[in-house]
Amino acid sequence: MADSFHVEKSSEGEIAVLQVEGYLDAHTAPDFEKALEDEIAKGKYKIIVDCRKLDYISSAGLGVFMGFVEEVRDQSGDIKICGLIPKVRQVFELLGFQQLYHIEDDRQAALKKFQESPTWEG
Repeated sequence: MADSFHVEKSSEGEIAVLQVEGYLDAHTAPDFEKALEDEIAKGKYKIIVDCRKLDYISSAGLGVFMGFVEEVRDQSGDIKICGLIPKVRQVFELLGFQQLYHIEDDRQAALKKFQESPTWEG
């Protein structure tokens, strides 16, 4: 189903983990935005977005990432992205997200990156 989208929330210690699934586009971006807002409202500024089940992302979805990254970095946190499937990774890379975000292969690598580099120092 093209418009299905789901966010599953969990945590790894002080790090919020949002596992996104399905299609992240203009219709579903508000759901993702709300999930990020909820975590930030709880004082969670270290966030991993696990995209291994994300099948599609549009510019609206990418815009949600951009809309929150400055706020979390101002609080010494970061948004780290992991698990991108090749066709979704290609979209992130075409737009240069690898120069703005730590993009890791899987959740464990993203957790390790938070230990090594809790915030963006790019």
